[in-house]
Amino acid sequence: MALQSELIISFLTNLSPTFNLPSGVEIMNPYLYDNSLALAKKFYSKYYSDSNKRIFLFGINPGRLGSGVTGVPFTDPLKLEIECGIPNLLAKKPELSADFIYRMINAYGGPERFYNRYFFTAVCPLGFTKNGKNLNYYDEKILAENAETFIAGCIENQINTLGAYDTCFCLGEGTNYKYLSQLNAREKYFKQIIPLAHPRFIMQYKRKSLDEYISRYLKELSRMEEEIFSQ
Repeated sequence: MALQSELIISFLTNLSPTFNLPSGVEIMNPYLYDNSLALAKKFYSKYYSDSNKRIFLFGINPGRLGSGVTGVPFTDPLKLEIECGIPNLLAKKPELSADFIYRMINAYGGPERFYNRYFFTAVCPLGFTKNGKNLNYYDEKILAENAETFIAGCIENQINTLGAYDTCFCLGEGTNYKYLSQLNAREKYFKQIIPLAHPRFIMQYKRKSLDEYISRYLKELSRMEEEIFSQ
């Protein structure tokens, strides 16, 4: 049986977008670059070298300062080296979402314990830029529409190859959750999708309530684990 790490890397290195892009929009695929791919391989080999399925957490899509350079969702070069113990020569610029996620992961019990049960992915596993700035897949209606078949295929591929539980989390309680929910209503991927506030939203607008949001994350994770692992 193939290891999860091997299946994840195979998925990431075989992403083949064929949809049309709106004017000025460019795809950001970190797995086309040797350095980012090498770091992703080290990360997944360290935390996913087993055959156990995980609970999925869906972000939006890669960003320029996080997985857009490290190849690891919600992990900037700084967190990859300090928190995950994977040295790298990338500029150690902190990224807001990564900062929140690793605060939460450490409160949970650390990366090894967390990644043993959870798998971060994204509704769209490839990122986008426009005029040199991050662009969410849903920021332009035509992009979201054109990418839908690709997105749906990616979700189905991950579920079929990695295995998934009936419930997942969606990071982003607004448009990302709405889009994923509508897709799920049609395709029936999951019985339940639990929305959580997106880390960037928390760090930009709710930083004073940071501890409360971490507690909410941990409460929802604990509730999920009780449902799944107590059966």
